[in-house]
Amino acid sequence: MRIDVKQIKLYAYHGCLPEEAVIGSHYEIDLSVITSNEQSSLSDELSETIDYVLLTKIATEEMAIRSRLLETVARRILERIWKEAPTSDFAEVSLSKLSPPIEGDVARVTVVFSGSRQ
Repeated sequence: MRIDVKQIKLYAYHGCLPEEAVIGSHYEIDLSVITSNEQSSLSDELSETIDYVLLTKIATEEMAIRSRLLETVARRILERIWKEAPTSDFAEVSLSKLSPPIEGDVARVTVVFSGSRQ
């Protein structure tokens, strides 16, 4: 079973430029988590699945911690999913900075971290 949480929209202060720490930017996060535990589809119990509210909370809390690199934030989100959603077998974090401060007309810059539970 796969659980997707798409287009989590947040405002945060990540980036290498000093002004990014002051001005901030818009971000968008997509999360996908795969679990082999499909018991919740039979039991109708939230305790037997990966709660998408928890996934959104993890992303929101980690985005509130300033980092220079998106890679750092995406890795923290992925590591917390492993820690706090123990039935997850695979997870993917896609973190996008919208309208990044680079020359040209660029809609977004995205980093993607994914992996299977070790």
